[in-house]
Amino acid sequence: MNFVALDVETANSDVASICQIGIAKYAAGQLVDEWSSLIDPEDDFDFMNVAIHGITAQAIAGCPTLPEVLDVLDRYLSNAICVCHTHFDRGSIRRAFEKYGFEQLNIVWLDSASVARRTWKDCAWRGYGLANICRMIGYEFEHHDALEDAKACGQVMLAAIDASGLDMESWLRRVKQPINPTKRSHGPVINRKGNPDGESLPVRSEIESKKYLE
Repeated sequence: MNFVALDVETANSDVASICQIGIAKYAAGQLVDEWSSLIDPEDDFDFMNVAIHGITAQAIAGCPTLPEVLDVLDRYLSNAICVCHTHFDRGSIRRAFEKYGFEQLNIVWLDSASVARRTWKDCAWRGYGLANICRMIGYEFEHHDALEDAKACGQVMLAAIDASGLDMESWLRRVKQPINPTKRSHGPVINRKGNPDGESLPVRSEIESKKYLE
């Protein structure tokens, strides 16, 4: 059960406008390290995003830009299983790296929302936002702080492992399968390309993603 959990906050509707990153590292099912930093997105702040996370342009004055924390991200994320809740954070990291012309890190991504949807029937098709899942598992945290959200994501992953009996490698395979796999009594199983969760959740703005999930 070795993995890292990641969460980001963004300054505006451009998902590349990362203004905070939080990372929690787990080994043998235990939190062993954590890192968080406000980030200067070199971009404007939208009042709607500020209303969500409370990070303002004044708050990031003097904070590092993404290129200045690249070595830290490389140390935590490269060649690791990285868990994030929905595809938002994964897409944000990818777009931010593209923005600066960086080569993408070698990361094995795992969506804890997809894991939760396959673990607990009550959130299979709705209510699988991070806050709701944490209420289900009894984990309290300060929502919309990147490090708090990253650790909450890690706790969701650990709870799902405990509830399902599946390890990390098994979950990497399971999330590629339908939420409710059907049993066939006869005939071959036909694998077709597509999203096993149905309609895909695109990379949205932070505001859109949170409204979609809650």
